[in-house]
Amino acid sequence: MLHTLSRSPWQCDIDTLLSMLREGDDLLLIQDGVLAALDGSRFVEILANAPITVSALKEDLDARGLSGQISAKIDVVGYTDFVNLTVTHASQMNW
Repeated sequence: MLHTLSRSPWQCDIDTLLSMLREGDDLLLIQDGVLAALDGSRFVEILANAPITVSALKEDLDARGLSGQISAKIDVVGYTDFVNLTVTHASQMNW
């Protein structure tokens, strides 16, 4: 399943999100969700320990001036990768 986090991690129930993640799932951080990718953030450590791949949308990072502040544990992807993720996963959940 593809999970997208579009809200700030401080405005989302991360524990519920984590309980829904399964091995092989992808989490794409978009819009204000990219704040969860900030280097040193407690959310990076939480997400890095989940059995998933975590990515952040480059365009949303750039729009917020955060490109140089992202943890190396987070993959940065573009819109083409976003489309590929939606094709790869039959279902999607937005948080």
